[in-house]
Amino acid sequence: MMMQAGSIPAAQHRPLIIVAAVARNGVIGAGNALPWRLGSDLARFRALTMGRPLIMGRKTFESLPPARAGGKGRLPGRSLVVLTRSGFATSPDDGEVLQARDLAGAIGLADELARRDGAGEIVIAGGDDVFSQALPLVSGLHLTLVDASPEGDAFFPAIDNSVFHEVSREAHQPGPRDDHAFVFVDYERRQPAASQLKPQAGQESYGGT
Repeated sequence: MMMQAGSIPAAQHRPLIIVAAVARNGVIGAGNALPWRLGSDLARFRALTMGRPLIMGRKTFESLPPARAGGKGRLPGRSLVVLTRSGFATSPDDGEVLQARDLAGAIGLADELARRDGAGEIVIAGGDDVFSQALPLVSGLHLTLVDASPEGDAFFPAIDNSVFHEVSREAHQPGPRDDHAFVFVDYERRQPAASQLKPQAGQESYGGT
Protein backbone atom coordinates (compact mmCIF):
# COMPACT_ATOMS: atom_id res chain seq x y z
CA MET A 1 0.00 0.00 0.00
CA MET A 2 1.36 3.41 -0.94
CA MET A 3 0.30 6.70 0.65
CA GLN A 4 0.62 10.10 -1.00
CA ALA A 5 2.32 13.10 0.58
CA GLY A 6 0.35 15.35 2.88
CA SER A 7 0.60 17.41 6.07
CA ILE A 8 0.07 15.68 9.40
CA PRO A 9 -0.92 17.93 12.35
CA ALA A 10 1.18 16.76 15.31
CA ALA A 11 -1.79 16.99 17.67
CA GLN A 12 -3.61 14.38 15.60
CA HIS A 13 -1.04 11.59 15.61
CA ARG A 14 0.65 9.56 18.31
CA PRO A 15 3.96 10.93 19.63
CA LEU A 16 7.05 10.05 17.60
CA ILE A 17 10.21 8.72 19.22
CA ILE A 18 13.61 7.79 17.81
CA VAL A 19 15.38 4.60 18.87
CA ALA A 20 18.97 4.30 17.65
CA ALA A 21 22.51 3.20 18.50
CA VAL A 22 25.19 5.82 17.84
CA ALA A 23 28.99 5.60 18.04
CA ARG A 24 31.20 8.30 19.57
CA ASN A 25 31.86 9.69 16.08
CA GLY A 26 28.18 9.71 15.14
CA VAL A 27 28.32 6.58 12.98
CA ILE A 28 25.17 4.46 12.94
CA GLY A 29 25.93 2.17 9.99
CA ALA A 30 28.50 0.92 7.50
CA GLY A 31 27.58 -0.78 4.26
CA ASN A 32 23.94 -1.04 5.35
CA ALA A 33 24.89 -2.96 8.49
CA LEU A 34 25.68 -2.22 12.12
CA PRO A 35 29.47 -1.83 12.60
CA TRP A 36 29.44 -3.57 15.97
CA ARG A 37 28.02 -6.54 17.86
CA LEU A 38 25.92 -5.30 20.76
CA GLY A 39 23.37 -7.79 21.98
CA SER A 40 22.37 -5.56 24.90
CA ASP A 41 21.33 -2.83 22.47
CA LEU A 42 19.28 -5.28 20.41
CA ALA A 43 17.47 -6.34 23.58
CA ARG A 44 16.74 -2.71 24.47
CA PHE A 45 15.56 -2.01 20.92
CA ARG A 46 13.14 -4.92 21.17
CA ALA A 47 11.81 -3.73 24.54
CA LEU A 48 11.30 -0.15 23.34
CA THR A 49 9.65 -1.08 20.04
CA MET A 50 7.55 -4.15 20.82
CA GLY A 51 3.88 -3.55 20.02
CA ARG A 52 4.57 -0.20 18.35
CA PRO A 53 4.59 0.60 14.62
CA LEU A 54 8.03 1.37 13.18
CA ILE A 55 8.90 3.79 10.37
CA MET A 56 12.11 3.10 8.47
CA GLY A 57 13.78 3.58 5.11
CA ARG A 58 13.92 0.84 2.51
CA LYS A 59 17.62 0.16 3.06
CA THR A 60 17.07 -0.23 6.79
CA PHE A 61 14.24 -2.66 6.08
CA GLU A 62 16.46 -4.65 3.75
CA SER A 63 19.19 -4.81 6.41
CA LEU A 64 16.88 -6.65 8.83
CA PRO A 65 17.44 -10.39 9.21
CA PRO A 66 15.31 -12.32 6.71
CA ALA A 67 12.05 -13.62 8.10
CA ARG A 68 11.72 -17.34 8.67
CA ALA A 69 9.26 -19.12 6.43
CA GLY A 70 5.94 -19.28 8.21
CA GLY A 71 7.28 -17.05 10.97
CA LYS A 72 5.97 -13.81 12.43
CA GLY A 73 7.85 -11.31 10.29
CA ARG A 74 11.25 -9.66 10.20
CA LEU A 75 10.52 -7.93 13.50
CA PRO A 76 7.88 -10.06 15.23
CA GLY A 77 5.30 -8.13 17.23
CA ARG A 78 5.81 -4.91 15.28
CA SER A 79 4.20 -3.50 12.14
CA LEU A 80 6.52 -1.73 9.70
CA VAL A 81 5.99 1.30 7.48
CA VAL A 82 8.77 1.56 4.91
CA LEU A 83 9.67 4.74 3.04
CA THR A 84 10.31 3.97 -0.62
CA ARG A 85 10.40 6.02 -3.79
CA SER A 86 9.01 3.41 -6.16
CA GLY A 87 7.77 0.49 -4.08
CA PHE A 88 9.18 -3.01 -3.73
CA ALA A 89 7.98 -6.56 -3.35
CA THR A 90 7.49 -8.08 0.09
CA SER A 91 6.77 -11.61 1.21
CA PRO A 92 3.98 -12.71 3.56
CA ASP A 93 6.81 -14.00 5.75
CA ASP A 94 7.98 -10.38 6.24
CA GLY A 95 4.95 -9.68 8.44
CA GLU A 96 2.81 -6.55 8.18
CA VAL A 97 4.78 -4.17 5.94
CA LEU A 98 3.18 -1.03 4.51
CA GLN A 99 4.89 1.39 2.12
CA ALA A 100 4.80 5.19 1.90
CA ARG A 101 6.37 7.67 -0.50
CA ASP A 102 7.24 10.30 2.12
CA LEU A 103 7.47 10.79 5.86
CA ALA A 104 4.10 12.52 6.11
CA GLY A 105 2.40 9.54 4.52
CA ALA A 106 4.38 7.14 6.68
CA ILE A 107 3.30 8.93 9.85
CA GLY A 108 -0.32 8.77 8.71
CA LEU A 109 -0.11 5.03 8.12
CA ALA A 110 1.79 4.38 11.34
CA ASP A 111 -0.77 6.36 13.32
CA GLU A 112 -3.57 4.21 11.91
CA LEU A 113 -1.64 1.12 13.01
CA ALA A 114 -0.97 2.60 16.45
CA ARG A 115 -4.64 3.41 16.99
CA ARG A 116 -5.68 -0.05 15.84
CA ASP A 117 -3.18 -1.79 18.12
CA GLY A 118 -3.48 0.54 21.11
CA ALA A 119 0.14 1.71 20.87
CA GLY A 120 0.98 5.00 22.53
CA GLU A 121 3.95 5.94 20.35
CA ILE A 122 5.35 5.62 16.83
CA VAL A 123 9.01 4.63 16.51
CA ILE A 124 11.40 6.16 13.97
CA ALA A 125 13.94 3.39 13.33
CA GLY A 126 16.29 4.78 10.67
CA GLY A 127 18.27 5.23 8.64
CA ASP A 128 20.17 8.50 8.60
CA ASP A 129 17.93 10.34 6.10
CA VAL A 130 14.82 9.31 8.00
CA PHE A 131 16.33 10.36 11.33
CA SER A 132 17.22 13.77 9.89
CA GLN A 133 13.73 14.30 8.50
CA ALA A 134 12.01 13.15 11.68
CA LEU A 135 14.18 14.86 14.31
CA PRO A 136 12.20 18.15 14.24
CA LEU A 137 9.01 16.15 14.87
CA VAL A 138 9.92 13.68 17.61
CA SER A 139 9.10 14.10 21.28
CA GLY A 140 11.93 11.93 22.56
CA LEU A 141 15.11 10.03 21.77
CA HIS A 142 16.20 6.66 23.16
CA LEU A 143 19.86 6.28 22.24
CA THR A 144 22.53 3.70 22.88
CA LEU A 145 25.87 5.52 22.84
CA VAL A 146 28.47 2.98 21.75
CA ASP A 147 32.00 3.39 23.12
CA ALA A 148 33.65 3.04 19.71
CA SER A 149 34.53 5.16 16.67
CA PRO A 150 34.17 2.83 13.68
CA GLU A 151 34.34 3.86 10.07
CA GLY A 152 30.93 4.19 8.49
CA ASP A 153 28.80 5.79 5.83
CA ALA A 154 25.65 6.62 7.81
CA PHE A 155 25.57 9.17 10.62
CA PHE A 156 23.09 10.32 13.25
CA PRO A 157 22.08 14.00 13.02
CA ALA A 158 23.42 16.42 15.61
CA ILE A 159 21.26 16.85 18.71
CA ASP A 160 20.53 20.44 19.68
CA ASN A 161 20.71 20.63 23.48
CA SER A 162 18.54 23.72 23.43
CA VAL A 163 15.77 21.57 21.93
CA PHE A 164 16.30 18.25 23.74
CA HIS A 165 17.39 17.67 27.32
CA GLU A 166 18.78 14.50 28.85
CA VAL A 167 16.47 12.78 31.33
CA SER A 168 18.30 9.52 32.08
CA ARG A 169 21.70 7.89 31.58
CA GLU A 170 22.87 4.34 32.35
CA ALA A 171 26.48 3.28 31.69
CA HIS A 172 27.25 -0.39 31.06
CA GLN A 173 30.39 -2.46 30.60
CA PRO A 174 30.35 -5.00 27.77
CA GLY A 175 28.30 -8.10 28.42
CA PRO A 176 28.95 -11.53 26.87
CA ARG A 177 27.18 -10.46 23.65
CA ASP A 178 28.73 -7.00 23.39
CA ASP A 179 31.89 -5.83 21.63
CA HIS A 180 32.00 -2.46 23.41
CA ALA A 181 30.94 -0.60 26.51
CA PHE A 182 27.83 1.51 26.01
CA VAL A 183 25.50 4.03 27.62
CA PHE A 184 21.71 4.13 27.43
CA VAL A 185 20.64 7.79 27.20
CA ASP A 186 17.10 9.16 26.95
CA TYR A 187 16.21 12.67 25.81
CA GLU A 188 12.95 14.61 25.89
CA ARG A 189 11.98 17.64 23.84
CA ARG A 190 11.93 20.90 25.78
CA GLN A 191 9.19 22.45 23.61
CA PRO A 192 6.36 20.90 21.57
CA ALA A 193 7.40 19.35 18.27
CA ALA A 194 6.78 21.05 14.93
CA SER A 195 3.02 21.32 14.39
CA GLN A 196 3.01 20.04 10.85
CA LEU A 197 5.10 18.06 8.43
CA LYS A 198 4.84 19.29 4.84
CA PRO A 199 6.86 17.82 1.95
CA GLN A 200 8.66 20.35 -0.18
CA ALA A 201 6.86 21.24 -3.37
CA GLY A 202 7.96 19.13 -6.30
CA GLN A 203 10.05 16.83 -4.12
CA GLU A 204 9.54 13.32 -2.83
CA SER A 205 11.19 12.17 0.37
CA TYR A 206 12.30 8.58 0.79
CA GLY A 207 14.24 6.44 3.17
CA GLY A 208 18.00 6.18 3.25
CA THR A 209 20.24 3.69 4.97
